[in-house]
Amino acid sequence: MLNKAGECYVRNRMKEPITRTRRVLELLFILAVPLLLITGSVTWAVNDAGLYHRGFEKYQISRYTGITNHDLRQAGADIRHYFNSGEEPLALRAKVQGVEREVFNQREVDHMRDVKGLIRGVYWLTALSAAYLLGYVAFGLWRYRYPFIQRLARLSLWGGGVTVGLVVAVGLFSLVGFDSLFLLFHQISFSNDLWQLDPRTDYLIIMFPLGFWFDATMRVALSAVGFALILATVAGGYLVYQRWTARLAAGQPPTPLEGTPSKGTPDAP
Repeated sequence: MLNKAGECYVRNRMKEPITRTRRVLELLFILAVPLLLITGSVTWAVNDAGLYHRGFEKYQISRYTGITNHDLRQAGADIRHYFNSGEEPLALRAKVQGVEREVFNQREVDHMRDVKGLIRGVYWLTALSAAYLLGYVAFGLWRYRYPFIQRLARLSLWGGGVTVGLVVAVGLFSLVGFDSLFLLFHQISFSNDLWQLDPRTDYLIIMFPLGFWFDATMRVALSAVGFALILATVAGGYLVYQRWTARLAAGQPPTPLEGTPSKGTPDAP
């Protein structure tokens, strides 16, 4: 608990002129929120065994590849292990039409090395954005104490709103032009053409068809939006509560939305 002198000192700190550095730090906080929520959702999807299993079953991959569902599940586990290990190259063996063999050819293996590097980049962005957000919050609470929470709530509300706006925009575009979006993603993300595979013969395409990636994208979008809405709801609820308590402390009646009777309702005695 702060004494009155301490409270005045902290409040004066909060009223310091808004400098360019502070604006930049706050903008970085707002941008770090969608970065964390989106990359975190991608990380979750990449490592979610259920996403792989549902995709294999939905698109009847066992039927088109000649690989049993059991072996497909093991293949998914091996791929996830490869992404999270330092092992190179990817060696994926399974029975194809009853004959055990290497599932991916050299071109596919080389492309998976590129995919692994991309996923590692996503991991780093998740960690860096989380570190920045935690550092900003820790510094703000240390410097400004309790009054900082109100500013934090406003920034979180903005961050959640930006996340929803970005993800909804990309999601709507995906619904009408996912093929173009998927092509653009590969053109931007990879510096070679190893991703240009033959869907008739290359098992990486057969096991993970375009529909699988559409479902995965929608999964990431829904996860990011869900977390953003939770964040925005908590932040917005806190700001409404603070406004309500401030009115009561000042002796002002709360607005009708904050709990007073509407017109035509008799006041309590």
